[in-house]
Amino acid sequence: MNSDLPQLPKIQIKQDTSLPDEAGIKDFEAVIWIMDEDENGNGIQTLPTALQPAATRVGARLDAHPGNKNPVFMSLDGVRLGVLRLKADSSGFQSLKLARDVITGLLEDRPASIAVLSLSKQAASQEQMAEAIVAALHAALFSLPRIGKAGDPPPATHTLSFFGLSTAPDFSRAEATAEGNNLARWLTHMPPSHLNPERYRVLAIELATREGWTSQFLDRKTLKKLGAGAFLSVVEGSPREDAGILKLEYRPDGAKGKPFALVGKGICFDTGGTNLKNAAGMLGMHGDMQGSAVALGTLLALSRLGFPFPVDCWLALAENHIGPAAAKCNDVVTAVNGTTIEIINTDAEGRMVLADTLALASREEPRAILDYATLTGSCVAALGDRMSGAISNRPDWTTAIIEAGERSGERVWPLPYAEDYDQDLESQVADTLQCRAPGEADHLYAARFLGRFVDPSIAWVHVDLSSGERKGGLAHIPTDVIGFGVRFGVEWMHSISE
Repeated sequence: MNSDLPQLPKIQIKQDTSLPDEAGIKDFEAVIWIMDEDENGNGIQTLPTALQPAATRVGARLDAHPGNKNPVFMSLDGVRLGVLRLKADSSGFQSLKLARDVITGLLEDRPASIAVLSLSKQAASQEQMAEAIVAALHAALFSLPRIGKAGDPPPATHTLSFFGLSTAPDFSRAEATAEGNNLARWLTHMPPSHLNPERYRVLAIELATREGWTSQFLDRKTLKKLGAGAFLSVVEGSPREDAGILKLEYRPDGAKGKPFALVGKGICFDTGGTNLKNAAGMLGMHGDMQGSAVALGTLLALSRLGFPFPVDCWLALAENHIGPAAAKCNDVVTAVNGTTIEIINTDAEGRMVLADTLALASREEPRAILDYATLTGSCVAALGDRMSGAISNRPDWTTAIIEAGERSGERVWPLPYAEDYDQDLESQVADTLQCRAPGEADHLYAARFLGRFVDPSIAWVHVDLSSGERKGGLAHIPTDVIGFGVRFGVEWMHSISE
């Protein structure tokens, strides 16, 4: 398996506000035809005279399909054609899903060039659809890491040409977030034999050097001096001394003031510790570092976009092993901010590494903190795997969080952050319980626990990645590993910095 950092697929994007004639369509190997959906769900409208003969044939074939079938594929004089019927009120998520469907269908023929003909009269909707097509194509052409014999190479599509758009969209955000998402998926897909905390740190520092970020690694010895007992309790059973907290700093030219902070849970493998998982529960636990991968991918996307504010990225890199020195139930440890914690379940390790990481990030007095973690099964039970949960210490951000998710196409749903839940985390021997023994509403209790390590003066959003993985993909992502959160994070960071 190639261990080099992944690269964004090279796609040349061209734009022309005019439309080709029917003969010009034959210059491409595949065509996406975007039409407005009429009240009957069909989408046939008056077209430029040069395209009218083709439209008549397309319309006749569309009549043979149900109005709710979208996209529809057909051949037009030997050219593979995917027809999209565009709704005026399509959400960001719906556009991304539709883009994936049409791209997947067209890539079966492995075209080198794809043309997009926008016949829509809706400027905002056609621009959203165009951005979604760029994102979906980048996701589809990206190869996840593989050990042994190489799999089938992705289609060598290298040109994407847009015609008929009423404006010339800037696709820089679509490409930057695609690169960040590809990085997150690539890291998450890595098997644990190839991505332990040491290897992860090396790759992240290699990326930092390439991108001009500065880096600082707080190893176990340093964390012990700092009193980071919550983090250290997770790694006591590890056979390697490679765990630690990696801090990356993005400092664009001319940026002033306090940084924003990204924080990610980076458990490279989770056995459950003393509360050992069963065989089924342990499968896939190399993906428990997806939160850190998404944080890193978000930082890369922001850097690509020239985000004008400083950003710190904190990655809590560790493995949760079983061993003679591993933490036990009812142990009491002290976090870096002095909070004492009674351990209830060693399989709730994510909140322990995040506790100290959030406390250290808070010491920098950032403008705001956004953390990502594949933290609780109860969030999956609450929301399923089609959207992720978001919990914030700022109640007035509820609507803004929903809207950022809708705009980005990565839907999040705000969940309560109610103070009275703390009563159920009271310990007889420490300042707080790590979690409750019963599992219900664990996502809410986990957030209340984590909130102890964020200074109340600092605005904070915690994203529990219940949609980090989904069989068959989600939105524009065609793989089970979603890399959910990069698009949301970039949208959110821009919205709160304006």
